[in-house]
Amino acid sequence: MPKEHAIIDLFEIINRRDLESFNDLLTEEAEFYFPKTQPLLGRDRIIRFFRILFRQYPKLAFEVQGEIIQGEKAAVHWTNRGVHKSGEPYENEGVTILEMEGDRIRYMSDFFKDTSF
Repeated sequence: MPKEHAIIDLFEIINRRDLESFNDLLTEEAEFYFPKTQPLLGRDRIIRFFRILFRQYPKLAFEVQGEIIQGEKAAVHWTNRGVHKSGEPYENEGVTILEMEGDRIRYMSDFFKDTSF
């Protein structure tokens, strides 16, 4: 199914820092809820957020541990490792909740263990 590919491809696209492909995965009205931030409403704001994230973490890679896909919704369990621009190592574990609209993502919400950044 196309939506399952979009969900699985999301983390590969983020690992490649391919914001053009990420942009294509999102609906124009997409919403992203990230801990300790205001809701990011709209594809352009979400892409801008990831540009900033990539500058803060010049090295950051996600590994999908598992996913549950049910209809238009999914939960993806992931771990990540990287390096902050200060040189400090970083790692975390969490879940991203996704809702699809056709083969595009219209809603994302992250829940993760370490929110100390």
